[in-house]
Amino acid sequence: MDFSGWEKLSLVDFDDNLTTTLFMAGCPFRCPFCHNGDLVLHPENAPKIPWEEILDYLKKRRGMLDAVCVSGGEPTLMPDLKEKIREIKELGYIVKLDSNGWRPDLLKGLIEEKLVDHIAMDIKNSKEKYSATAGVEVDMSQITQSVDLLMHSGISYEFRTTIIEEFHDEDDIRRIGEWIKGAKMYRLQRFIDGETCIYRGLHPISLDKAEGFIEILKPYIENVDLRGYDK
Repeated sequence: MDFSGWEKLSLVDFDDNLTTTLFMAGCPFRCPFCHNGDLVLHPENAPKIPWEEILDYLKKRRGMLDAVCVSGGEPTLMPDLKEKIREIKELGYIVKLDSNGWRPDLLKGLIEEKLVDHIAMDIKNSKEKYSATAGVEVDMSQITQSVDLLMHSGISYEFRTTIIEEFHDEDDIRRIGEWIKGAKMYRLQRFIDGETCIYRGLHPISLDKAEGFIEILKPYIENVDLRGYDK
């Protein structure tokens, strides 16, 4: 299966690493705030990037790039994901995986085979509002398995939530904190409305309110920060 999007150089997708980011089309969720709407809603129309073209790029830039971020959509839909990541690792790159956590079995295999160095998992909302926020009925047993897996795996990981006025309030944030208590890292991401979002007209949480969310989370999680906010 081919990737359908490619940001050849990113300075923001994986902390301080010079990263190339690959996007896979398709996702089991329909989050209204998703900014990759075309990839999620119409994967059949997405472009196909030849794998050999990507590998050739990575081979030529060894020593210049640090990492590859595999994102989506939802990359765990890709049937040959392990094989592709294995080829990336053989070139000496650090690999970060972005996932919504709906395939704990696959995440477990990637971790056990040491094919990923860092996993960023979305936490859409509190358990009570998860399906409403994801836009589909979500099997929460899969999500909770992935959360537990990351927290006990020893791998580098982060949880992250795109916070939106219409979906997240103080009670939701407190419930998330109770759920992932003790997590290594939790990031609250600023929402940006744009033409590629699945649903237009949603509103970002203000900086003041986001900072209030941080205070709510501090008793539960040591490392919490904001992403995309100018202070």
